[in-house]
Amino acid sequence: MSFTTPKKLQLPGQISAQLKGQLAVLATAVLMSTNGLFVKLLPWHATVILCLRSVIAVIFLLVLRIIFPPPKESKKNTFAFWASGIFFAATMYTLIIAFKLTTSANAILLQFGAPVWAALLGWFLIKEKPHWEHWLALVLVLGGLTIFFRDSLGGGGLGGDILAIFSGILYGATSVFLRMMKTGNTRDAMLLAHVICAVTGIPFLFIYPPTFTAFSALAIIYMGTIQIGLATLLFAYGVKRISAVQTMLTTVAERLLNPVWVLFLAGEKPSKAALFGGSVIITAVVVSSLISMKRENEKPEAEKPYYEEEKGNPA
Repeated sequence: MSFTTPKKLQLPGQISAQLKGQLAVLATAVLMSTNGLFVKLLPWHATVILCLRSVIAVIFLLVLRIIFPPPKESKKNTFAFWASGIFFAATMYTLIIAFKLTTSANAILLQFGAPVWAALLGWFLIKEKPHWEHWLALVLVLGGLTIFFRDSLGGGGLGGDILAIFSGILYGATSVFLRMMKTGNTRDAMLLAHVICAVTGIPFLFIYPPTFTAFSALAIIYMGTIQIGLATLLFAYGVKRISAVQTMLTTVAERLLNPVWVLFLAGEKPSKAALFGGSVIITAVVVSSLISMKRENEKPEAEKPYYEEEKGNPA
């Protein structure tokens, strides 16, 4: 995988800002890959898990915000900020419910079509015209979805599979709105999403009151502070220092690890059709992203997007 040439002299043994970004996003992917496992292990309703996880995440992120104040924005895009928060909240709602209604492998692999949906939505929202590889990836992703649906129609997980696809579309839209923010504070947009999930999830605490055990308490604290809270901070740090394509390729680790944790620790085995359909989707997204990366690298230096170098603030 190629890296953009650093803009400043790098001393021997010094890690570049972009490599730090890669490592931060990779760590994010590993942490996020445990999401499906704990959703499966916790005996609570999906909306209750989301609400309590977001409550803890909000507290965690607010404390970090006080310790590491975000940089001042040169120009704030209010619409993009609110749209990012709302759409990311909807992404979390649909995905966590999908985890409960279908297999973890189905949910996470079906959502992986997000970069393709982002390319198409970017065409309508910010006039970024898709290239031929995006259209080819869309056809292959639709083929992979067809394989999934043939399997889920007889397996009873159709509702969860549909929600997972919708979550991918919402996640693709979120990435477009985050790009619209440009120099805006992406950390606060993610914080807004968790505030929305925490507030809107309160009624579900009374509809589906959770029963606490030592395991459930420790699990939800881990999910709120490490799996979501720390991952959000690492992602906000890394996403500004590497390209969107590099970010997507690095997060493939999440899609691969998520069903592995569930298989070995929760005993949930994905079907052969899910593995085949998922491999089609992953191949389509990765290949199209590599082609886009090659085109980006062939552009003149002045036309390439700017990725932040190391500064005093963590994000």
